[in-house]
Amino acid sequence: MRESGIVVDFATIVHLGRQRQGRAMATRGIYEQHLDRSAANYASLTPLSLIARTAYTWPQRVSVVHGARRYTWAETYARSRRLASALAHRGIRVGDTVAVMLANTPEMVECHFGVPMTGGVLNTLNTRLDAETLAFMLEHGEAKVLITDTEFSPAIAAALKRLARRPLVIDVVDALGPGGDLLGESDYETFIAKGDPDFAWQPPGDEWQAISLNYTSGTTGNPKGVVYHHRGAYLNALSNIVDWGMPRHSAYLWTLPMFHCNGWCFPWTMAANAGTNVCLRKVEAKAVFDAIREHRVTHYCGAPIVHAMLINAPESAKGGIGHKVHALVAAAAPPASVIEGMERLGFEITHVYGLTETYGPAAVCAKQDEWESLDIGARTERNGRQGVRYTCQEGMTVMDSATMLPVPWDGETMGEIMFRGNITMKGYLKNPSATDESFAGGWFHTGDLAVMQPDGYVKIRDRSKDVIISGGENISSLEVEDVLYRHPAILAAAVVAKPDPKWGETPCAFVELKPEAELSEAEVIEHCRAQLARFKVPKSVVFGELPKTSTGKIQKFILRQRAQSTAAIE
Repeated sequence: MRESGIVVDFATIVHLGRQRQGRAMATRGIYEQHLDRSAANYASLTPLSLIARTAYTWPQRVSVVHGARRYTWAETYARSRRLASALAHRGIRVGDTVAVMLANTPEMVECHFGVPMTGGVLNTLNTRLDAETLAFMLEHGEAKVLITDTEFSPAIAAALKRLARRPLVIDVVDALGPGGDLLGESDYETFIAKGDPDFAWQPPGDEWQAISLNYTSGTTGNPKGVVYHHRGAYLNALSNIVDWGMPRHSAYLWTLPMFHCNGWCFPWTMAANAGTNVCLRKVEAKAVFDAIREHRVTHYCGAPIVHAMLINAPESAKGGIGHKVHALVAAAAPPASVIEGMERLGFEITHVYGLTETYGPAAVCAKQDEWESLDIGARTERNGRQGVRYTCQEGMTVMDSATMLPVPWDGETMGEIMFRGNITMKGYLKNPSATDESFAGGWFHTGDLAVMQPDGYVKIRDRSKDVIISGGENISSLEVEDVLYRHPAILAAAVVAKPDPKWGETPCAFVELKPEAELSEAEVIEHCRAQLARFKVPKSVVFGELPKTSTGKIQKFILRQRAQSTAAIE
């Protein structure tokens, strides 16, 4: 044999190989020598391991409640594996998309485990979307299977007609739903009955593998597809427990849609918690309070509008709750009236903050012991901040987006909130330019403008697109809205910019009144004048129901269009 033209024997080759290996190992350091990953000491992180452990450890504990239906964790695990087996039999493999159009039902919980058990990617569709948008998502995500509740058959049927390739459709028929046309090849129960309850699923070979696809609201152009990975889903599921301080075996009420950021990862959180998912198809005050009493619900999540609904419910609906209820509220900045109202209701509220791109909540207003001694106004101010990064998020800061330098901790200098770490999306599906733009400088750019408080807590001032510039002065729409919410007759409020020939733009308030309440434009303006600088006071007020998303967020882009159209008429 020859090496560099020299004849060598086998023993020499072995000797040379050992020398090279020795030199390579020496450069690795002593803690890297013979200390490699193996099946014994390394596994990819995946939330699928959470349900496997809970089904093993607490098999008979109730996992899901939906009307008269009850499942244990052993049953939910078996049903999820049946779903995975049935999907695999129909050809679903790693990287294939399975879309679902479902309400908060047991089937939706099962899809969060059964779909990724095949290696597939779960795409939860917003149940309030129109057929055109749904068709775009199904085509863009290349859905091979669609599992859909019959309640949503009209929109789904219209969407399917727009597709060049129809996916396999499975119908969910829920006895508590309003019913609707069957569109699929099979109903869900028949479909999973063919699956194996002992389906031998495998964890992903790489925890970076996609687990779910969530679309943004798409208020300007087509929505963007946000891709989550197994690692992030696992870590955020655990962060929810740690940062909310959830005790083992909590009872969680599904007021938050499970389609929204995968229910902020709470389907996976509740598996880790070995708690009970209490399903709710429709969020109404009486139904929420009834569920809290009947199932001794300890935790629930929601947008400010959900909490406001409970605060303003009839007193007859609120009684009989003798245990502690914990609530998460998430929004750019929950109105002070919501935080105060929930405290008076006796519910303990915690403010979290995040985006679709950060698996839902990625920051929490972590409470400090000394806040308890403050009066309710001061406590409200502290608890209304966006706070600090989640336990499993690596970075959260406020920076000048042009220089990428942190703003001073003075509570005055505005910058953009930015995140980095394990609970930040993989990126936007089929959209490299948007992904690169959002990750510029090694941070995820949220588009939210905020200040850094002297104690290091983040406080949002506004969305960059929602800042009103009037006569050269910046006006925070959130500041004006907070004042509006303090009026006892106002149920919901939103402030947007309205074009003005003199000032460029001025604040326009859209106000939704509480039932039976009466209020004039002059009274609203006077209320604001008593608490705001005059240039921040709305110059016009529009009364009526506010347009909201399925998660209760007010759709400001619609209100901006209305404000612009009325300005053009004037």
